Amino acid sequence: MPHEVDQSFLALPLRPLADAALARARSLGAAHADFRLERVRSASWRLRDARPAGTSDTTDLGYAVRVVHGGTWGFASGVDLTPDAAAKVASQAVAMAKLSAQVIRTAGSDMGRVELADEPVHAEKTWVSSYEVDPFAVPDEEKAGLLAEWSARLLAANGVDHVDASLLTVHENKFYADTAGTVTTQQRVRLHPSFTAVSVDESSGEFDSMRTLAPPVGRGWEYLTGTGWDWDEELAQLPELLAEKMRAPSVDPGLYDLVVDPSNLWLTIHESIGHATELDRALGYEAAYAGTSFATFDQLGKLRYGSELMNVTGDRTAEHGLATVGYDDEGVEAQSWDLVRDGTLVGYQLDRRIARLTGFERSNGCAFADSPSRVPVQRMANVSLRPDPAGMSTEDLIGGVDRGIYVVGDRSWSIDMQRYNFQFTGQRFHRIENGRLVGQLRDVAYQATTTDFWGSMAAVGGPQTYVLGGAFNCGKAQPGQVAAVSHGCPSALFKGVNILNTTQEAGR
Repeated sequence: MPHEVDQSFLALPLRPLADAALARARSLGAAHADFRLERVRSASWRLRDARPAGTSDTTDLGYAVRVVHGGTWGFASGVDLTPDAAAKVASQAVAMAKLSAQVIRTAGSDMGRVELADEPVHAEKTWVSSYEVDPFAVPDEEKAGLLAEWSARLLAANGVDHVDASLLTVHENKFYADTAGTVTTQQRVRLHPSFTAVSVDESSGEFDSMRTLAPPVGRGWEYLTGTGWDWDEELAQLPELLAEKMRAPSVDPGLYDLVVDPSNLWLTIHESIGHATELDRALGYEAAYAGTSFATFDQLGKLRYGSELMNVTGDRTAEHGLATVGYDDEGVEAQSWDLVRDGTLVGYQLDRRIARLTGFERSNGCAFADSPSRVPVQRMANVSLRPDPAGMSTEDLIGGVDRGIYVVGDRSWSIDMQRYNFQFTGQRFHRIENGRLVGQLRDVAYQATTTDFWGSMAAVGGPQTYVLGGAFNCGKAQPGQVAAVSHGCPSALFKGVNILNTTQEAGR
């Protein structure tokens, strides 16, 4: 049954604050103003060897006013929930816009006037994410008890010496109103459980670890009680897989065919496609924090991003997606659109200012702020590789490989400032010989350029292999902001990918 927005949030003076702020902004000559009030509750639990190692529970409550005045942005935020205070914050936002205009004129900047792409008015809209049980409705003792129980289960297995467990949960409420007449109220829930088993060889001092593959999701507590993931199966398999990894030989570097599992491929998508197709990054507006993009705007409709099997969408509507919303932080309705079609770059992720600046008719809803005190910036949607409707199973993809590696789970990564040269590791690597898995390998990393890697994609798995992965902590902007984002993908086959031996590369 769909949830309703929490009454405790609706009881806040949402409309009086918005009315006061927007009226003041209008009276001071703002061409556009928006008001955003948020309440974000975040909680975490950490256990070490089934014993508590730390907890937190924080709530961030406040509001922000953003204006366009004289063709320049202005922004201010506050926490005093009175109409007079909200009006004062609006005045501060206009004052900031005026000051920014002076700085821009003095610097002789060619940034141009701030203008926003048109967006239909969305009046009195309410949206709630798809979940069954709010994790904050579950007693803390039950959460910690489940983490301890599952940790103890892993510790009881042969070869497991330590277990780290964690659970992150977020409940987010957001009210938005602007001078065009859009008014939206939203609520979404997400959580991320994780278990890492560690094995230590006392005779040699060697150690290694393996983490669960269960991704963070836009679901509720039901995710840990049987909906969306088989925890019993994964926890039962983890000790033997870790023991096999401890015995595994080091990889011989060279060219291999790779079958990449969704639990690993989502991160490659995030780094080499998700960030690269943020248009502010491709234009050079985002450069200092994590670089620009090789997929520059002049290559739209021309760049061969990968093989013809490559179809990638940006999506703010995917059920249980971490970046799924009803409306973004500029009042733009959530959408789904193509980024790469048949291997060619055909789209970008946009906010309203960037959309207008580059000639797009409309934003695709990619403005987001990570707290009420931060200004919205262009942020990533759920960027996903589409499966082949008639595609093979993961087993059949493996069955077609003579000499290769099956890559499972994400771990470390490195990518250059233009999202082009990269290398990725993983949780485990299974050697493939004559279409069969014949044991694990260690010290593996795959290396490529973005276009070479996606150009080598020779087969895409079917819908039965599709999994929505993701992360809570995508970073961008200065001051830095974090956002949760999902990336769906099937298993896929890549031909002739360069494999490094990480131990040899480290000079050990």
